[in-house]
Amino acid sequence: MDVKTHRRPPIFDSFPSLVVGESTRLGGISPIPYSSLNLGLHTNDDPTNVLENRKRFFQNLGISSTQVASSYQVHGAKVLVSPKAGRHEGYDALISNEPNLFLAVTIADCTPVLLFDPVQKAVAAIHAGWRGTVAGIVKTTLGLMQQHYNTIPRNCYAYVGTCIDVSTFEVGQEVAIQFEESFKVWNEKTQKYHVDLKMANKAQLLEAGMSDSQIGCSPYSTVLDNQDYFSHRKEGGKTGRMLAVIGLRN
Repeated sequence: MDVKTHRRPPIFDSFPSLVVGESTRLGGISPIPYSSLNLGLHTNDDPTNVLENRKRFFQNLGISSTQVASSYQVHGAKVLVSPKAGRHEGYDALISNEPNLFLAVTIADCTPVLLFDPVQKAVAAIHAGWRGTVAGIVKTTLGLMQQHYNTIPRNCYAYVGTCIDVSTFEVGQEVAIQFEESFKVWNEKTQKYHVDLKMANKAQLLEAGMSDSQIGCSPYSTVLDNQDYFSHRKEGGKTGRMLAVIGLRN
């Protein structure tokens, strides 16, 4: 593992053929405010910097950018089934059972969720913003894996990745009302709710039939650990983007 450009979720340590990583903001060439490993294609950073950063990140994972499938995300709940390598548009999750195809989602506060079915050799990469979380994108993704790849949720392993934490994800009443009480905390001082995106998405995995012992959660926060991760909220939108990637080597 190269902690300078990415961290490998320990929940997947039993699967050496699984390529999986969540990038940090370290080890790249982009200047402030994108310092330094900005992997976002849709930022105002110099595209040359972004391409070099992505090259470094993918090389450290042992893969090529030509083997990666991703999508321009729209904070929705649409899932792209069996994508080809390359850039797609309008989806916030991708699923595949193709070897040597690596699925990627872009993040900078929203929750990345990575899924692996070791029985059917299927994977998923999910970008769960608060809207996608409310719409049940994680349960939808698992359902499509069942439909297309005969995935059984209790066989799966999952990682709920680094995102904004509950202590800093302050939301208005119009957002808070869409979450169950167990996923939000009232702040008496600010008279605002705070939402726990990690727990809300983990709950969807459990509801779908996954085992708690096979779900890992990132201990990091994009806001509290901003020295290692990009945060769109903390940095006022002028910041870079990270990638979460998963796929199986042949």
